[in-house]
Amino acid sequence: MNSTSIRLIEPSDGPALAGLLSRDKQAYARWLPARPTEFYTPGGQASVIESLLASHAEGLAWPGVVVSDETVIGQVTISSILRGPFQKGFLGYWVSSLHQGLGHTSRAVGLAVRIAEDELNLHRLEAHTQLENLASQAILRKHGFSSWGIAHEHFYADGAWRDEVFWERKLTGRPAS
Repeated sequence: MNSTSIRLIEPSDGPALAGLLSRDKQAYARWLPARPTEFYTPGGQASVIESLLASHAEGLAWPGVVVSDETVIGQVTISSILRGPFQKGFLGYWVSSLHQGLGHTSRAVGLAVRIAEDELNLHRLEAHTQLENLASQAILRKHGFSSWGIAHEHFYADGAWRDEVFWERKLTGRPAS
C-alpha cells in the first residue's frame, strides 16, 4: 500500500500541482469550475499558493497538499475558517486521477479532520459534493460527516448548474473562544 500524508502547501509545489491539474483538466471538468489557462501553469499555481498561504497567515485557511511516497498527488484545504461563535471551516479536496481508487483521498480527509480538530480547534467542518459524486460522499460518510440538505443549481461547472449535497461534521464540544 502506498503511504498517504498531508502537509501545508509550499511555493515549490506549484509545478507539481500545475502538472496534475493540467493533466486532469478534462477529467475534472464536471466537478471543478472553469479556470483561465494561466491557472494550469506553474506561474498560475504560484499565484494561487501565494494567496492560500496569505489566508493561512491570517488564520482563515489551512491549505495542504496530499503526498504519497514523497510525491504531491492532490490538495486538501480547510478554508473559510470562521472563529467567534462559529469555529468552523470548509473542507475541500482532490486527488489526481492517476492516484484515485487507492485510498489516498479517504486517508487525506481523515488527516484533515484531525488537523481541524487538534490544531485548528474547530467545532465543525462542512463540505459540499455534487449530487452524482458518490465516491466523495462515501468518503465523507466514512469520516463521520452527515448530509443535511441539497442546494439546487448551486455550482456552475462544465457548462451547467449543478446540484450539491451539503455535509457537516461536529468535531468538538469546546466552547467558542
